[in-house]
Amino acid sequence: MDNILDTVSDLEARANTALNHDWPDPQPIPSDLLPVEPFDLELLPKSIRLWIGDIAERMQCPLDFVGVGAMVALSAVIGRKAGIRPKRKDDWLVIANLWGVVVGRPSTMKSPAFSDVLRPLNRLVAAAKQKYDDEMSQYDIQTRLAEFEKKCAEAKLKKLINKNDREGAAALFSEDTKEDPAPILRRYIVNDSSVEALGEILIENPFGVLAYRDELSGLLRSMDRDGQEGARSFYLQGFDGNQSYTSDRIMRGRYLHIPAVCLSMLGGIQPSKIRDYIHHAVNGGTGDDGLLQRFGLMVYPDIQGDWCNVDRHPDTPSKNAAFEVFERLNNLEGVISETGEAEPVVYHFDDDAQEAFDEWRCNLAIKLRAGDLHPALESHFAKYPKTIAAIALVCALADDETQVSLTSVNRALAWSEYLASHAMRIYSTGLRPTTTGARALLSKIKSRAIIDGFKPSDIYLKGWSYLSTPKETAEALSLLVDLNYLVMVEKPTTTRGGRPSVSYRINPKFFDGGA
Repeated sequence: MDNILDTVSDLEARANTALNHDWPDPQPIPSDLLPVEPFDLELLPKSIRLWIGDIAERMQCPLDFVGVGAMVALSAVIGRKAGIRPKRKDDWLVIANLWGVVVGRPSTMKSPAFSDVLRPLNRLVAAAKQKYDDEMSQYDIQTRLAEFEKKCAEAKLKKLINKNDREGAAALFSEDTKEDPAPILRRYIVNDSSVEALGEILIENPFGVLAYRDELSGLLRSMDRDGQEGARSFYLQGFDGNQSYTSDRIMRGRYLHIPAVCLSMLGGIQPSKIRDYIHHAVNGGTGDDGLLQRFGLMVYPDIQGDWCNVDRHPDTPSKNAAFEVFERLNNLEGVISETGEAEPVVYHFDDDAQEAFDEWRCNLAIKLRAGDLHPALESHFAKYPKTIAAIALVCALADDETQVSLTSVNRALAWSEYLASHAMRIYSTGLRPTTTGARALLSKIKSRAIIDGFKPSDIYLKGWSYLSTPKETAEALSLLVDLNYLVMVEKPTTTRGGRPSVSYRINPKFFDGGA
């Protein structure tokens, strides 16, 4: 028996010695980023094209960032003042509001790009604040006069009562003493607002506002917490732009009614955070309710390695022309219905545009029903008819069309191809955890959280991200074995019995910088 055990030990020692020699070089983990279409200035309305190109060149940032920001900003100015019926006879109405998010590392100039492209909106904000302040000054004067008149009326009423002149007192009461309503501040942008406060802003601004978050992950994560189901529901309805919302709260009052919740959304997010959010959502997390899929203008562009210092004055003529577009769209007027509620002006496609849109929508529906897509991507693309119709309307109005032309529809359909490639890239980072899990495992190995000769259970029992299940762990291990980072060692059953086991040896070249 002892001889047999000695033989087994000797074989294991010789196997370990062999494993420590002639290790192959580890190979780089392949990129998990799918290719995407580059941004083309032809996607934008002609009226703002030169302005966007100038911003991107001076900032040396991707055109995608400023292009998406500009489209969302234009849609926010239009809001519920305009809508389009994408069918000839049906009453389906699409509001112009768009949701956009750009994915990029902190060094990719997301925030400065947004800051520049939102300047026209900020100018409208400043003008609205000045108008509100002027109106409030006059309102304060009128309020003080009304208070004085009220005191005089009370004194007069007292005299009439003392004279037992009830008829005169009743006549005094019948006089119109209704006070003028207080001025309302026109809001264009909200940054950090509770749902309750946002609801009150929308009651005062029935044509909608832009919810802008420099870092969108904070908003997404805040709505994942318990007790935020109402907030998620509110934002989900805000995407449609035409659904009513009624809140009944003890502290804030009952029946706070918003005839239509209209929100445009814009923000940036880092690649790792969008990847984690998608991975969590598609595996049964709180985010698996279609909120992320509503960001139709979701892009993750390639960052070019070349860079040059562009130091010149902005292109003033193109900037002024773009600002005039925002002013013109701001002056669009919606319709006030018989019930006193704000309604959008309804636009239609011209005949050629209608035919092109119908053909595209038919092809999309067939593709979605084929069942070839992951449910998360299927849900995302299922919202494209609303997004693409809204893009066509925004392009048409920005270029001052009275009817949505074939040119604007073709531009919107080009957006659909461009956006689809970016959606595939973004969702793939969270839907294909193999490479992400492999990188996560290498990080743990490098930090010595995993030691040589570990077993799979030593990993998935830790509950680490992308390695928290036996399946995720097995996929990551298999890839690292294929790329020469690990060697699997199978230990057979011995004469003493027991089950066979599997462990993994770590390539020492990994620690020596071999990959």
